[in-house]
Amino acid sequence: MDLVIRGARVVDGTGGPSYTADVGIHEGRVAAIAGEGGGARIGGGRRTLDAHGLVLAPGFIDMHAHSDLALLRDPDHSAKAAQGVTLEVLGQDGLSYAPADDRTLTQVRAAIAGWNGTGEDIDFDWRTVGGYLDRLDAQGIAVNAAYLVPQGTVRAHVVGWDDRPATPAELDRMRALVAEGLAQGAVGMSSGLTYTPGMYASGAELSELCRVVARYGGYYCPHHRSYGRGALAAYAEMVELTREAGCALHLAHATMNFGENEGRAPELLALLDEALAGGADITLDSYPYTPGCTTLVALLPSWAGEGGPDAVLARLRDDAEAERIRYALEVEGADGCHGVPVDWSTIEIAGTTDPAHGAYVGTRLRDWESARRLLLADRLGPSILQHVGHEENVRAIMRHPVHTGGSDGILQGAKPHPRAYGTFPHYLGHYVRELGVLSLEECVAHLSGRPAARLRLPDRGLVRVGHRADLVLFDPLTVAAGSTYERPRAKPAGIPYVLIDGRFVMRDGRRTDVLAGRAVRRTPHGGR
Repeated sequence: MDLVIRGARVVDGTGGPSYTADVGIHEGRVAAIAGEGGGARIGGGRRTLDAHGLVLAPGFIDMHAHSDLALLRDPDHSAKAAQGVTLEVLGQDGLSYAPADDRTLTQVRAAIAGWNGTGEDIDFDWRTVGGYLDRLDAQGIAVNAAYLVPQGTVRAHVVGWDDRPATPAELDRMRALVAEGLAQGAVGMSSGLTYTPGMYASGAELSELCRVVARYGGYYCPHHRSYGRGALAAYAEMVELTREAGCALHLAHATMNFGENEGRAPELLALLDEALAGGADITLDSYPYTPGCTTLVALLPSWAGEGGPDAVLARLRDDAEAERIRYALEVEGADGCHGVPVDWSTIEIAGTTDPAHGAYVGTRLRDWESARRLLLADRLGPSILQHVGHEENVRAIMRHPVHTGGSDGILQGAKPHPRAYGTFPHYLGHYVRELGVLSLEECVAHLSGRPAARLRLPDRGLVRVGHRADLVLFDPLTVAAGSTYERPRAKPAGIPYVLIDGRFVMRDGRRTDVLAGRAVRRTPHGGR
C-alpha cells in the first residue's frame, strides 16, 4: 500500500450509514477498506495517516464552477482545493472559451470578463473543446475538471449576436459543433438563457441541440429563462424540452428568487417530482446562500445585447438608447433581470476588471445613471452580488433527493461572493452541524456520489475499492466556511487533508505543490 488511512469515520457517498475503517490506497485508487465496515485491520503501508476523529469522504464535485481561466491562471487554486473539491464542471451558463474562432473568442472574452477576467494573462492557444481540455492536461491543474459545450458560444460562433432564428444551415453547423465538443470529451451542454446570445435561441432550436447531447450520453445544463417572474414556467419549459429530446436534464443553480417567489420552492419541487415520477432524468444543483452573483451587464434587456459587447457600449453612450434601457430595467422588468423591475438597492458591486474603479466595490448602486457610468468606464466588466434570494427556498431545494452541490463561484473581483471559497464547508458546517437541514451522510452524497452519477463517472464519487482515491478528510465538529461577505477569500476550517489520485493536494490544512488534476473526458464508458 502507498498509504493507509487509519481509524477514519467513513462516509462513503452513497447516503448510507457511516462506519469506522482503515482505508488503503495504492497507485491512485482505493485498494482496501477494513475495520468495522469491512473486516480485519489493514497491515502497514509505505505511509500511514492517523484519521481518528476525522470523516473520510469522497472528494467533492462542484457541479457549477466558473474556474475556466482560474485553473490556468492560478496553479495553487486553493479557492477550491481547500474546500475538498476534487472535480469542477466548467463551461457553464452557455458562455466559455471553446469552441470558437478568433472573432468569437474576442467577443466572449469581453462578454464574460466579469466572470473570469479579461484573459490578458492567458495564452489562448486552443479553439476547440478538445484543445482546451488538452491545454488543462498539458499545463497541469490543481483539481480535476470536466467541461460542458457552451450553447451561447456556439450560437455566437455560427449565428452571431443577433436576435433572430438560426437558418437550417446554421442549425446544422451548431449541431455539428456540439457533436464535435461531445466527441472530444465534453460531458454535456450548458445554456445561459438570460445571457446574450444564448437567450436568442428558441425552444425548438435548443431541443434540436439537446437531441445531439442525448445521442452522446451527455446532459443539458440550462440557466433557464427566468429565476424571477415566470420562474416556474421557465423550469417547465426546460423539463418539457428535454423530455421531447430524450435528454437528461440538470438544472443550474436551481432556486426561486425575488419577492414574487418567496416561499414558492415547494411548487418547483412538485413540478420536478411529477416529471421524475413520469420517468424524466433530472438533477439540479444549488449553492447554500441567498444572494446571486453575475455581471452587471447581464441585467440589461436582451435587445441591448444584439451585436455583441461593442454594440452594447455604443447603446450605453447614446442618451436615447440608454433611456430605453433604463425604462426596460426600472419599469418593464428586463428579461436580463428575470422580468422583475430592478431594485438598485439589491445590487452590490463585487468587482471591476480595472482597479481604477475599485472604489465602487462593496457599494450598492444608487440608480441607473451610476450603473451606466460604471458599465462604460469598466467596459462591461463589473461583477455584482444581487440580494434577491430567500432562505426558506434555499433549504427546501437542498433537501430534495436529486439535489447536488454547485458553488457557481466567480473568483474574479475584489469582493467576490463567499460561495466561491466556502460553499462545501458551509453545507457541512452550517446546514448539517448547526441547522440539521441534512444529515452528514446525506449531505456528502449530495456533494460526491450523486454528482458523479450525473456525470456518469463509474469510478468516482464513492469510497469504494477500485475507485479513484479522490478523497477529503474533515473534522465534523469544526468544519466551516471561513469566507464571509466581508472577508470572501478567507479559507475554510476543519479540512486538513485532500487527495486526488492518492496524492495530497492539501496536507495539514496547507496547499501542497501537487498538480494532480486532469481533464475528465466523457467516454462511452463514462470516465477518462
